[in-house]
Amino acid sequence: MTLTTATVRISRFRRSKIYAIIESGGKQYKVASGQVIDVDHLKATEGNTVELDRVLLIDTDGKVTIGTPTITGAKVVATVQGEVKGDKLIVFRYKPKVRYRRKTGHRQLYTRLAIEKIVEPGVVPGEPSKRVRRRKKEVTENGT
Repeated sequence: MTLTTATVRISRFRRSKIYAIIESGGKQYKVASGQVIDVDHLKATEGNTVELDRVLLIDTDGKVTIGTPTITGAKVVATVQGEVKGDKLIVFRYKPKVRYRRKTGHRQLYTRLAIEKIVEPGVVPGEPSKRVRRRKKEVTENGT
């Protein structure tokens, strides 16, 4: 049995157990903690932390929370790693029979973000969530 690229991509995000879909610059990104993404240029200096509060969806171990259009109180905390330029686009204008040719290039400026954590609504970011354990049943001598 061979794996398709779709199953490989899904299993890569399953390891992180939590992922979110955020909106930045009119585009949507699927992010998980520890991931590095390039978004449209933001006015932030290198090393600063950025809170992206336009969270559209959060998936935690199969429990999906969908916003209408965003989830209030949810945010993604990321660290700015710097600015990068995208691939060069060639813009070539040409008109036949009149010897008109103009060749220019363009490189879009992006901000590279390292995703630190995804904060769900109602969860205080400094406190870890408490896990409730079931108490073990005490076994008496007669087996009940």
